[in-house]
Amino acid sequence: MILDQYVDILKDELVRSTQEIIKIKSTEGEPKPGMPYGEGPGKALEKALMIADSLGFKTKNVDGYVGYAEYGEGDEMVGVLGHLDVVPEGDGWDYPPYGAEIHDGKIYGRGATDDKGPIMASLYALKAIKDSGLKLSKRVRILFGTNEETGSKEIEYYLKHEEAPTIGFTPDANYPVIYAEKGITIFNVVKDFKEKSDELAIKYIKGGNRPNMVPDYCESAIVVKDEKRRQSIPDEVKRFREVTGFDIDCGIENDMLVIKSHGESAHGSLPYLGKNAIMQLILFLNVIYQQDDDVKKFIDFFAKNVGLETNGKTFGVNLKDDTGELSFNVGTINLNEEKGTIGLNIRYPVTFKYEDLMNPFNEKIGEYGMRVENMMHQPPLYFPKDHFLIKTLMKVYEDVTGRKDEPLSIGGGTYAKEMKNMVAFGPIFPGKPDLDHQANEYIEIDDLILNAKIYARAIYELAK
Repeated sequence: MILDQYVDILKDELVRSTQEIIKIKSTEGEPKPGMPYGEGPGKALEKALMIADSLGFKTKNVDGYVGYAEYGEGDEMVGVLGHLDVVPEGDGWDYPPYGAEIHDGKIYGRGATDDKGPIMASLYALKAIKDSGLKLSKRVRILFGTNEETGSKEIEYYLKHEEAPTIGFTPDANYPVIYAEKGITIFNVVKDFKEKSDELAIKYIKGGNRPNMVPDYCESAIVVKDEKRRQSIPDEVKRFREVTGFDIDCGIENDMLVIKSHGESAHGSLPYLGKNAIMQLILFLNVIYQQDDDVKKFIDFFAKNVGLETNGKTFGVNLKDDTGELSFNVGTINLNEEKGTIGLNIRYPVTFKYEDLMNPFNEKIGEYGMRVENMMHQPPLYFPKDHFLIKTLMKVYEDVTGRKDEPLSIGGGTYAKEMKNMVAFGPIFPGKPDLDHQANEYIEIDDLILNAKIYARAIYELAK
């Protein structure tokens, strides 16, 4: 198709623009005037709109919440909604996470696939349509979000002040197309500590960046009164490490024993792909901490009811249907001598209700004097496989790639839940690794260009 040729012409510009956007550290920060989610997302939005403006599109910055590039005329509008904010970079990178360096045909950096590369591919896809002169009957907006990773609150603001797309997609998941997304909960489980022990005191446990990330680091400081017991703990750490294979070590800092646990990060919707540093440490502390107090009850509860499981089976919430099974991620912990707080990200299959998860969950934690705080909930999303949008995007994917793949159900939550008549479409191809939220995130340049070709055809088919 003629659009492929126009995308190829734009290849170098697309790669350069993707690098420029990746170089901006756009994690959420303190609000500033015109930058409600901090300087990073704000600067990324300004840069994206500058690029869109240079490509000849009408642009608008909606008070720093969302920006868009618009092309065409018509009463109806096709929307392509992506995000410029990113999760924290974490540890373990081989290349600078905000360097956007190219190695072996890959652009490395936080946000390369989630979601800066794909939304830049969408912008240049629209540029290819513009350059080709192909006629459209609908307007097209490439929408740049700034808060997807921490709640998608900016979309609510956008919908209050701007027009919603008639139909569209978000380039923020997998191919061939996502027809179902699990329901998502993010919340804290909290326990106040009244009974405390003096023999061995846990001063703190802290770990994890976000509930929707598998934590790659956690540490705890403990004070032991008995010197003989204190001297035995490093040996217990060593034995535990040898038996389990966990990356745990022990040292002395400020007259306290500090135990450090290293894991491997992954997206919170796919917790089985990571190694949970928090739960590794909880399992160890549950072995050495034998005092009968509230801290022990808290640690023991999670060690026995969660452990290394990522499907909620022992907890009693292992919901399953044809679209998949529940995922259970312990993402953060903040424990001091007064209380313990664990941040969870639990995602449940589309045929179940919120109550199917939370009723048994609350009953279980209630028996141990714990409570839920700061609940965030997104209901599931479902489109029949014969829906016009699903069928149209499937055909585009098959025409461009020559592949015959089945529509997918995912645990990841996308912008598709925030706007009507929208589904997730790409950018990750079958068989390719999903590096969202992981160290050494990258996008292959060939895949970036192929995405732009797919998105160009998809936009054209929806807007022609």
